Amino acid sequence: MIGISKLYCGAVEPADVLRYNRDGKNLPSHLLQFAAVKRPVVVWNMTRRCNLRCVHCYSQSQNKAYPEELTTAEGKVLIDDLASFSCPVILFSGGEPLMRDDLSELVRHATDRGIRAVISTNGTLITDDFARTFTKIGLSYVGVSLDGLRETHDRFRGVKGAFDGAMTGIRRCLDAGIKVGIRFTINRQNASDIPFIFDLIEAEGIPRACFYHLVYTGRGSKLVDEDLSHGETRAVLELIMDRTRRLFNRGLEKEILTVDNHADGPYVYLRLLREDPSRAAEVLELLKMNEGNSSGHGIGCVSWDGKVHADQFWRDISFGNVRQRPFSQIWSDTSNELMTRLKDKKRYVTGRCARCQWLDICGGNFRARAEAATGDMWAPDPACFLTDEEIGIEA
Repeated sequence: MIGISKLYCGAVEPADVLRYNRDGKNLPSHLLQFAAVKRPVVVWNMTRRCNLRCVHCYSQSQNKAYPEELTTAEGKVLIDDLASFSCPVILFSGGEPLMRDDLSELVRHATDRGIRAVISTNGTLITDDFARTFTKIGLSYVGVSLDGLRETHDRFRGVKGAFDGAMTGIRRCLDAGIKVGIRFTINRQNASDIPFIFDLIEAEGIPRACFYHLVYTGRGSKLVDEDLSHGETRAVLELIMDRTRRLFNRGLEKEILTVDNHADGPYVYLRLLREDPSRAAEVLELLKMNEGNSSGHGIGCVSWDGKVHADQFWRDISFGNVRQRPFSQIWSDTSNELMTRLKDKKRYVTGRCARCQWLDICGGNFRARAEAATGDMWAPDPACFLTDEEIGIEA
């Protein structure tokens, strides 16, 4: 994650992080990415079932029962292990996590064990009762996927009324006092709706928006031709930065982030180097703390059937199953060569990535996207939009 509000607009200073000695256990949630020792944030795709038919779904979910999902008891064992392993956050995802009857029970189990619990949802199933329950059991955050204007969103989600349902869910969370944000996956079919998202979060009082770069996996692999060009990506990032600055200049300090393309970090730094060199130096310090992409290191995924993956997108490779071994053992197993390499992947990336001056703060970007596009997990990420000059290599 690249915090545009944190970095470009100065919502976070290096001193804010150092005040906690970069201790992951004590860092507040908005500073976790800067922790010195990164225990993984774990995405648990607790179900594959979903009530919508999203064209970019990485889990290729349908509205049907899937076999072999972890049971409630198995989920609690997983959560207990994550707590013992000092994982700071568990993200309950799917499919659509609200389609599991035991979601609230499992969220409560996580918060009782001291893990911050968040939910990624399409929002359409959030009732007033759900929202009130989430407040009582200590849920930290609800991320609701929204792909643009009503027509755009309903087309992407494959169900008419999905936009209105998502907005109702968002409003119910806000009314219940739960922090809620929008998750927006950028592509050519909806990039023109980004200004609408900024207008929406202002009008509705939504505190957070995350803009995700497209990853070519699941049904999203069919949208490769709809991904932005490098020039279009740069223009979108400029727009996001400009709109975030406009909010901050008016005293509306929303939390705005971009996700799944760590080239955004150097790009923000290079723009600040032109505009505000003193702030640029602070941003560079924060980017070094962040360390860039952390698939297989600072983020991990447990699938509905218990398989452990490096992240929620890279599903063709499993490191083991929590039904056979605890997540903590699988994650720490240095006998697995790929798992070990992902902990220090900067040594293994090739091409322009290996020669890039920003490797330490980008981390080699997204390996799942590189593999999907080229067949080589160590090849340069094709979504890197920085020029050879910007990364410090000769053309």
